[in-house]
Amino acid sequence: MRRLIAEKLVPKVLDIDLHAEYPQEFMQALGDIGGYRGAAATEFGGNGLGLKHIIQVMEEVSKECLSSGFLVWCQTACSRYIQMSDNQEVKQKLLPAIASGRILAGTGLSNTVKSCDTIEEFRLSARRVGGGYIINGVLPWVSNLGPDHFFATGCPVEGAGKDTNDLVFVMVDCRQPGFKLVDCAHFVALDGTRTLACHFKDAFIPDAMVLSHAGRTADYVRRIKPGMILAQMGMGLGLIEACAGMMRQANRTHAHVNQYLDDQAGDIEEALQKARSVTYALADELNRDPKADLILDILKLRLAGGELALRAANAAMLHQGAKGYLMRNPAQRRLREAYFIAIVTPAIKHLRHEIARLEQGCGCN
Repeated sequence: MRRLIAEKLVPKVLDIDLHAEYPQEFMQALGDIGGYRGAAATEFGGNGLGLKHIIQVMEEVSKECLSSGFLVWCQTACSRYIQMSDNQEVKQKLLPAIASGRILAGTGLSNTVKSCDTIEEFRLSARRVGGGYIINGVLPWVSNLGPDHFFATGCPVEGAGKDTNDLVFVMVDCRQPGFKLVDCAHFVALDGTRTLACHFKDAFIPDAMVLSHAGRTADYVRRIKPGMILAQMGMGLGLIEACAGMMRQANRTHAHVNQYLDDQAGDIEEALQKARSVTYALADELNRDPKADLILDILKLRLAGGELALRAANAAMLHQGAKGYLMRNPAQRRLREAYFIAIVTPAIKHLRHEIARLEQGCGCN
């Protein structure tokens, strides 16, 4: 995997960052060597290695390019949503192809998660019809998409409530009638992630593509949400390690002045090792029991990871000095990427909001 990253990804990092190049060749090559198979059981083409394997792959990719690390998260998160479904038909149809990277896939659950956590309103609605659901609405930003890609999303069903158990979760084929992708935004970082708007107009989703029907979704969310959030630590761990490396590199010539900065490489590396140990331990626990009551621990870890990413990227930029301000220097890119970790769902403010709710005994609806 490291050789693949060095040969196929590293030469493309600047084009991904500065010219919004989507690393499709790398993503499919990573699938060819089993980079996504930890998300699926062996009977569906997986390797059975689980969440820790997913996180470790994401770490290695994110050390070089957070855009690509985020795409690994999208791909494996979608695989895991399917793996956690009770619908054997959708597993057999899609999981082997997504786990191998033959089909590339995204996760359109940002709005779903924020709505379940009372942060924003649902942007999609579903109507039950014979053999499936009709979906309408717009999701503004979903990543790792293209005309032949798939993604997962969830929304309330008309006539039901808006409680977590009243939702339907589905897989969407980007080629299907009633659905279109719209390129509507450009970003200061991670612009090479194919983040597009998703427009549904009477789009029919058959029961064969349903991950969880209304009335059963509270249990489904309990299975997918902890791992979805924990896996994002792979992005943070990789970025933080890269930042510590830049600090040590800068100190080869400027240690005499960098010693006066607040955060030193050793400080960042010590915090990184603690975060990595906790991440791996929680991943092992979730592999043993996907419904283990770990959500509060995971939210606190993810919050600490986001804060440490900001701290590490800021320290790396200051260690690099004026060189870090050059467009081709990775320090300024890492700073922009760290802000992504801090604002991607669940953002730092979202995490603090949900931690407070759980500590007060509220939790999800």
